[in-house]
Amino acid sequence: MKIAIASDHGGYALKEYLKQHLTKRGFTVLDLGTDSEESVDYPAFGRACGEAVAEGRADRGLVCCGTGIGISIAANKVRGVRCAVCTNAFMAEMCARHNDANIIALGGRILSGETAAALTDLWLDTPFEGGRHKRRVDALNDM
Repeated sequence: MKIAIASDHGGYALKEYLKQHLTKRGFTVLDLGTDSEESVDYPAFGRACGEAVAEGRADRGLVCCGTGIGISIAANKVRGVRCAVCTNAFMAEMCARHNDANIIALGGRILSGETAAALTDLWLDTPFEGGRHKRRVDALNDM
């Protein structure tokens, strides 16, 4: 599985941590930047990750900024993206199980690397439940 990953300066350190974590798990990682903690604008990086997933260049995506909020808004502007901000295990599980989130957003200023890795693993390892939830996901995709 190929995972696109992107961040702004506030999520850079977390992105780098997660990149190593995902590689150790055997995933192919497509790093879309940024490449340092120098200030950048998150919309460009959220969009790049969203487009990589929507266009099929990556199976899933992971974006990081200070809180995960801004970059998730940017990713969600791309048609076909369902990006969810996650700060705890219940959110990470449910965004996969009920919402079939194809991108997860994490906050580099609010989560440790270990916590973010655990949330990422839970999201990646939780299957979409389908059923009544599929109808809702289909409605999102039609918007």
